[in-house]
Amino acid sequence: QVQLVESGGGLVQPGGSLRLSCVASGWILDYYAIGWFRQAPGKEREGVSCIGTSGGSTYYADSVKGRFTISRDNAKNTVYLQMNSLKPEDTAVYYCAAGPPVFDMTVEAMCAVPNAYDYWGQGTQVTVSS
Repeated sequence: QVQLVESGGGLVQPGGSLRLSCVASGWILDYYAIGWFRQAPGKEREGVSCIGTSGGSTYYADSVKGRFTISRDNAKNTVYLQMNSLKPEDTAVYYCAAGPPVFDMTVEAMCAVPNAYDYWGQGTQVTVSS
């Protein structure tokens, strides 16, 4: 059974850090682009950060640039999102998603199109509050 499982969410004070993990089971992540998306109550799902198959190409939304770092360890079938200097506006459910690379579509372009990703995890809640 193909699964993506996120972990690492929780409650953190403003300025704190969390590291989200996304583990794939039942398949191999190597050939898939991975995206981290988030959805806050009453808002649309947005692409936070995305990474290409080899990890050489990454994209960050302006709102998280300089604070979040995406990485992947294909040997562990895992993708990470290191989140530093967290702000209350980062509060949301965070999802990881996997999709085959789309010809002539950059990592940034894929991050803008959630429908480009075929597989989704169940989400992990991140709450930033004092």
